[in-house]
Amino acid sequence: MDNNTLLAFRDYLEHQAELNGADVAAVQGGALFSIAHESFAEGEPSVQQRLIDKQQEDSAFLSRINIVPVPEIKGEKLGLGVSGTIASRTATTPNGNIKRKTTDISGVDVDGYECRQTDFDTHLTYPKLDMWAKFPDFETRISQQILTRKVLDQIMIGWNGASAAETTDRVANPLLQDVNIGWLQKYRLANAAAGARQRILSEGETEAGKIIIDPTGAGDYRNVNALVVDAIFNLMPSWARGDGELVVILGDQLHHDIFFPLVDNDNKPTEVNAADLILSAKRVGGKAAATVPYFPSDAIFVTRLDNLSIYEQEGKNRRRVYDDPSFNCVRTFESTNQAYVVEDYDFGCVIENIQFGPTEDEGG
Repeated sequence: MDNNTLLAFRDYLEHQAELNGADVAAVQGGALFSIAHESFAEGEPSVQQRLIDKQQEDSAFLSRINIVPVPEIKGEKLGLGVSGTIASRTATTPNGNIKRKTTDISGVDVDGYECRQTDFDTHLTYPKLDMWAKFPDFETRISQQILTRKVLDQIMIGWNGASAAETTDRVANPLLQDVNIGWLQKYRLANAAAGARQRILSEGETEAGKIIIDPTGAGDYRNVNALVVDAIFNLMPSWARGDGELVVILGDQLHHDIFFPLVDNDNKPTEVNAADLILSAKRVGGKAAATVPYFPSDAIFVTRLDNLSIYEQEGKNRRRVYDDPSFNCVRTFESTNQAYVVEDYDFGCVIENIQFGPTEDEGG
């Protein structure tokens, strides 16, 4: 990097150190530091909380779910949504033998959460940094470049994460399937538990392992609407399936006939938060239809968006930034402990393995 870039880069590191209460010289020398999870001024959010807020500001989808710091690496879920019913009446007695009982509206499920370390390691080349150093928002450009990819990766893990491998493999798992256990996999695991309420529809009666949609009537359902209505009725309790905040997230092979207009047509494409949550003017199964990046193409997820959470352990967001002239780049090593959480499984259902008919045998 040239001299002007070097000065701007040192200023960036100095600012990072000051924001997080770290030693400036150590950070400029490439030392590891923690993102501050406590506020340095009364009434102001911590740096960790500001980073969470920025992710949600930059993502229409993440702004609709919960991203919250938690103190422990594992524990009980927070129960951030509203669960179940609360209206009741009790015939109390004067002697106090029969009393009114309160209901926990958070409705915490018993499976809890466990945060797992996720690394978001990146590098920026000298030519790119030299180009950015000409602009007054040099620091913002560095932070935004990393933040944008981090936001998209978290959405990808949420939909496709199936395991948490000790060493991940992006070649074998291009959708980050081995980084963490995402929301859909949480439903699969809950569905497989003994005695659990079944919340997943993965096959019909026409062909094993598939749900066939065929308008001729030769499959399991004639259209997507019929499939969604049937799944909601059979997989969700009555008090949850009528919730006005439920949305139907569709895989891309299923929304080809659904028109998804941008909410605000006056926004320029670069200002529309990558359109990572687009709500349709049409309804599917009586619910608002939505599309989100990286959602499985052959699936449908009925849920309240605020029933989905990402927990981030406090004080475990660590970062190291250093100049690596042997590769003509600046490297950033960042890690945070995260868990993907479904607050209440009753507020959703998953439909998988959807295929449009006719079946292979019928189609010749």
